Amino acid sequence: QSPRLRLGPRFCFVLYSINLFCFILEFFQKLNSIVKFTKAEKKVAYDAKLCQLLDDYSQVLIVAADNVGSNQLQNIWKGLRGDSIVLMGKNTMMKRSVRIYSEKTGNKAYLSLLPLVGNVGLIFTKGDLKEVSEEVAKYKVGAPARVGLVAPIDVIVPPGNTGLDPSQTSFFQVLNIPTKINKGTVEIITPVELIKKGEKVGSSEAALLAKLGIRPFSYGLVVLSAYDNGSVFSPEVLDLTEDDLLEKFALGVSMVTSLSLAVSYPTLAAAPHMLINAYKNLLAVAVATDYSFPQAEKVKEYLEDPSKFAAAVSVSAVADSSSATAAAAAVEEKKEEPAEESDDDIGFSLFD
Repeated sequence: QSPRLRLGPRFCFVLYSINLFCFILEFFQKLNSIVKFTKAEKKVAYDAKLCQLLDDYSQVLIVAADNVGSNQLQNIWKGLRGDSIVLMGKNTMMKRSVRIYSEKTGNKAYLSLLPLVGNVGLIFTKGDLKEVSEEVAKYKVGAPARVGLVAPIDVIVPPGNTGLDPSQTSFFQVLNIPTKINKGTVEIITPVELIKKGEKVGSSEAALLAKLGIRPFSYGLVVLSAYDNGSVFSPEVLDLTEDDLLEKFALGVSMVTSLSLAVSYPTLAAAPHMLINAYKNLLAVAVATDYSFPQAEKVKEYLEDPSKFAAAVSVSAVADSSSATAAAAAVEEKKEEPAEESDDDIGFSLFD
């Protein structure tokens, strides 16, 4: 009986271990089937989500997300809470979803997004596109220069003390960076253009920037294009101000005016100029002949006696100067009135 009692707990432990192993195996099998199921349904869910966003929003920013980390994306999502939603995706999935949406709804406006959609992100918004793009630009994060990366900007090493010991001088000489020893440390004499925009970062450049603690690059979501109710335009359009629009409108009006005058085609912009030119032609005819009309008589009078024209000009100049003097005097009187009123209101001196 004693051997059976000694074997009983061991047998129970073995049986418990087998049951636990079977349970774990069954759990992983179910988990594997669930993962496979979500992968199969992933495209359908993504299509439904993108189609819903296309229904709810009419403004989209197409952004590139190169070298953007997950934490950085989370901060951007938090900053855009409210009227904006960020959706990332792959080239084929996005294009497929846009085509499906256009076929189902008959809305062909979003087909203009197809040439722009790639391995990019879409920011759907109901707010101002410029404000959203400025908010996205705030979340840029500095990054070190890694070997093999294409430099998005020129990298210039500033002059100054590097804090490195003199044994590092040969390292700077390899990169043709002028240095000197100052108080036991290496000091860069002049600014050096280490990497040019579009060049790949080499191992020596990356090592030097790491030693100096310089993080020259910054990465974030970059707005590539903007979509607004069927119109696609570059992000530079978002930076236009009202003054820029007025300037471009004035330029367009001047071009229309010039064209209308050149082909003698009356337009609203060219009509005043045409009338003035016609009036000048009539004056020229009246001056050259005996023909006259009331508006031409004064011109003929000035041509016969130029002194009258000079007198009229001097009188107008005097009138302008007198009006300017009167305006200045009125301003001075207004400035002096408060002091006079304050004296009258007091009514006694300091020693009364």
